[in-house]
Amino acid sequence: MEPAILTCALTGVLTDPRQHPVPVTPRELAAQARDAYNAGATIMHVHLRDQAPGRGHLASWDPEVAGAVVDAIRDACPGVIINLTTGVFGPDISGPVACIRRVTPEIAACNAGSLNYLKLRRDGQWAWPPMMFDNPVAKVKAFLDVMAETGAHPELECFDVGIVRSVDLYRRAGLVENPEYNFVMGVASGMPVDGDLLRLLPRWITPGARWQTTLIGRAEIWPVHQLTAELGGMLRTGLEDTFYLPDGAVATGNGPLIEALAACARNAGRPIASPAEARALLGLAPVSN
Repeated sequence: MEPAILTCALTGVLTDPRQHPVPVTPRELAAQARDAYNAGATIMHVHLRDQAPGRGHLASWDPEVAGAVVDAIRDACPGVIINLTTGVFGPDISGPVACIRRVTPEIAACNAGSLNYLKLRRDGQWAWPPMMFDNPVAKVKAFLDVMAETGAHPELECFDVGIVRSVDLYRRAGLVENPEYNFVMGVASGMPVDGDLLRLLPRWITPGARWQTTLIGRAEIWPVHQLTAELGGMLRTGLEDTFYLPDGAVATGNGPLIEALAACARNAGRPIASPAEARALLGLAPVSN
């Protein structure tokens, strides 16, 4: 089997750093990226946090914050591939677009369809007010147009089966040429973390397309990470997706999570892709000296 490409989702946007030790500053993100890189991650999925004191739990779309974070990660991790988030609620995409243009990431995430974004507490109360993560076709197309303009390779984020099936419709309609799929499993109102479902999903993607799983949860994610490796998918984990190692211990950072993910790949008989190998497999430009 071909080498496994590992992605580290460094911090996300929903976790409060006052409650969990997620990285916020450029220096913290670069240090966590370096640990993940040393463990085998060649792609860093980057969210941006507000840098003002006491506001690190909030997202930022400041292009200068994007530049500082991405420059620090690139300096710490030679040849690393940057995957920049773009997820926003509502029709205004000017913030993500400004950040894409500022840092010219190799990959940009593109949420490929809408979802009622829900989570329920044990007491039956909503964890947050029910919201629609709105990604209509016009918004998807606007993002894809900017990615094409800047040379960012789109990664299509799929939260349910209908969104998976929509991606090839986008291709056939001329919105995207070579889609790469990210099966997001574990959002309470989206696809569950389920191995039987994962075995089905590749039948509904563009033939020959690359795919990855993003698995959100605790102990239940690790057998499905192993299945992803065995089925030939790309692998992703990090503090955005989980705080828990396969043995149930709380991860001290992104490095141990990527070490566990690399073990899944090796257990499937797959070597870990180097940055140069990952770039070649994904059709990305080599690093210029």
